[in-house]
Amino acid sequence: MGEIEITKIRVDNKSFLGVRIEMPNAPLLLIKGEKGFAMCGYLNPATAEKLGDAAVIVSGVRTFEDMLNSNIKWVSSKARELGVQEGNVLREEMGKLS
Repeated sequence: MGEIEITKIRVDNKSFLGVRIEMPNAPLLLIKGEKGFAMCGYLNPATAEKLGDAAVIVSGVRTFEDMLNSNIKWVSSKARELGVQEGNVLREEMGKLS
């Protein structure tokens, strides 16, 4: 069975929940704030959009630090309403999801 890690992540004095699940070929990663979340490419953007979630996607990541230092590849309409912009570094946008 794959390993599961659940941890608290601090960014700019704000707290987020990190979930990492070891999958056969790459980890599944999620960082959740109060208003929205960041997810890796394993998760489905169409579902997040359909549900009206404030969500962003980063890809090519293996750790939470990788996620926070990656450029955002996709932003849901709800996250865009919060001011999150595609192409920006996730760490710089996390405050908008808290």
